[in-house]
Amino acid sequence: MPLESQNPVPSQAPHQLAGRLAAFYGAVFGLVGTHLPFFPVWLAAIGLEPGWIGVIVAVPSLTRFTVLPFVTHGVERYAALHRALIAIAFLTALGFFVLGVARLPLLVLAIYIATACVWTPMVPLADAYALKAVQRYRLDFGPVRLWGSAAFVAGALACGALVEWIAPVHLIWVIAGTALLGALVSLGLRPLDPVGTKSGDAPRPAIRAGALLRHRGFLAVIAAAALIQGSHAAYYTFASIAWRGEGFGGLTIAGLWALGVIAEIVLFAWSPRLPWSPAALIVIGAAAGVLRWSVTALEPPLASLALVQLLHGLTFGATLLGTMGLLSRLVPGQIMASAQGLLVAATGGVSSAAAVLTGLVYAQWGASVYFLMAVMAGLGGVLLLAANDKLGVPVDAAP
Repeated sequence: MPLESQNPVPSQAPHQLAGRLAAFYGAVFGLVGTHLPFFPVWLAAIGLEPGWIGVIVAVPSLTRFTVLPFVTHGVERYAALHRALIAIAFLTALGFFVLGVARLPLLVLAIYIATACVWTPMVPLADAYALKAVQRYRLDFGPVRLWGSAAFVAGALACGALVEWIAPVHLIWVIAGTALLGALVSLGLRPLDPVGTKSGDAPRPAIRAGALLRHRGFLAVIAAAALIQGSHAAYYTFASIAWRGEGFGGLTIAGLWALGVIAEIVLFAWSPRLPWSPAALIVIGAAAGVLRWSVTALEPPLASLALVQLLHGLTFGATLLGTMGLLSRLVPGQIMASAQGLLVAATGGVSSAAAVLTGLVYAQWGASVYFLMAVMAGLGGVLLLAANDKLGVPVDAAP
């Protein structure tokens, strides 16, 4: 499913851009791979109590639907996308290095809030940069994005191996070092705006936001993506706990997680050859979610569970590809950052609400909570189909 622009450029430029963008995605998700599993380990190692750890770890989720839309809006207003990515990458690295010397709970929380406010917009802005490149260059999003997934796995495994060799209290320096690597890689990014474009040519912020929020097709896309991606909440929160309770060992649990990411990588690699439209990919992701979560709710044996895990390539990967494909068609490049900000805000809000809901339900229903996730995924597909007639009409960004 190639996402192509209608504006071809010299043959060497796309390959150079694809390489730089793939490297940046790798650096960005390499940081996520070291941070997500091991940041709480570091917090515990410096002596923070579980209550403080819970509050601190929740900070990035809160910034996704509070601070993030304002940051993406501001970046767009000043037409500073590639410069913003570089600045964010360096400020993120600085934040983690400063965090490494903090020990008092309030100080750790304050520094992490500042760091998260800077870091959280990085992925949506990177996606906005990628989709602008897709629109102007003949690039395929999937093969570029797969390097992020691969780097996530590599980062998690590398940091996990280092845990056996260094004290947990030093893990923050691994995370900070990965962030610094991402900052250095970001220097390879180049501006994408056409020659002669001035920042004053961009639409006014109020018109940009209004054009997106009035477009039924755009709203359907972000609602469908939020519901399908949000249906992973029970999986992300309770899968390892449930599998541990079923007697699976740590290596088996890690293997089950890895199967999902591998399926995702394979789908990204093959995406240029896929015959389905972006809308069809989202519907496939929704249908796969209904099947995946319904089977998971039945607590199947290990062999069946391993097969079900491969559906992650569809529930996450196909949904992401379809979402990016539709946004590249619907949203003009000059308002892509705002579109990504709204998408991530919606996904973050739905995911957070779903996580809270599953936490309340899991204690009573156990694995049956996955049936609720199946309903969420199915609803996402239905919403997209209901707005199918609006998915071919681009967002009107004109005053």
